[in-house]
Amino acid sequence: MNQNMRQYLDKAQVLIEALPYIQRFNRKIIVVKYGGSAMVDEELKKQVIEDVTLLKLVGFKPIIVHGGGKEISRWVNKVGMEPKFINGLRVTDEDTMEVAEMVLGKVNKSLVQHVEELGVRAIGISGKDGGLLKVDKKYSDGQDIGFVGEVKEVNAEILYDLLEKDFLPIVCPVGLDDGYQTYNINADDAACAIARAVKAEKLAFLTDIEGVYKDPKDPKTLISELYVEEAEQLMADGNIGGGMLPKLQNCIDAIESGVSRVHILDGRIPHCLLLEIFTNKGIGTAILKGEESRYYHGE
Repeated sequence: MNQNMRQYLDKAQVLIEALPYIQRFNRKIIVVKYGGSAMVDEELKKQVIEDVTLLKLVGFKPIIVHGGGKEISRWVNKVGMEPKFINGLRVTDEDTMEVAEMVLGKVNKSLVQHVEELGVRAIGISGKDGGLLKVDKKYSDGQDIGFVGEVKEVNAEILYDLLEKDFLPIVCPVGLDDGYQTYNINADDAACAIARAVKAEKLAFLTDIEGVYKDPKDPKTLISELYVEEAEQLMADGNIGGGMLPKLQNCIDAIESGVSRVHILDGRIPHCLLLEIFTNKGIGTAILKGEESRYYHGE
């Protein structure tokens, strides 16, 4: 068999491998939390948007929730302010909030533009719109971190309406409290709250790490699939540290609230979403409920 024919057959095999996943998740909602390096690198940004657009075109109902931390820090520095963090959370005073909202709005419309360029209709909305994200003030271990919100209520009807009309919603993580004060929301928290509210089949986090490791110092210990009980045990054993700890807790909360699977993916890998969702082996870590069957069977 010549080389060209082999390449075509390999491509056909990839499509066949994707078929059961396309069937399983057809018309199902998937929430993609988009952040990290994949938002800064233009080539990666293009690939992430291509992935999400493809998911939409093969019958999924994707919702993007984006961050913008690196871009916010860049603009905070640009205007001569010093970014401050407590326990890994950005301290958001009034001036920082103003910058954050402007930057997140800019990021939001740039993502809408990328999706529209690929022929899919996207609508960018802020958590303020239609009371999409209602918040309470968030504290970090009792410390005041300024205008940072904890999502207490999601108006899922807005998202259902947009999905029903065949739009791809792109959500900016800003919300209002009961007094209509603006708050910045950690994008992981916003994505989890939205995934729970719309009873998403999947929630995927694009991050700057490959996934969850048994031993964070050894890349060979990447875990492909993890039940909630195993994730809780890893946390209890002290094997999970840094920014992964709140992320893993968010994953567990989402699953306990009805999300079937949560994926932690390395957004620096081109087309990581497609590789994780449509292949038997997967590339990141999938966290699942006890009753869910494992379905990666690769060596």
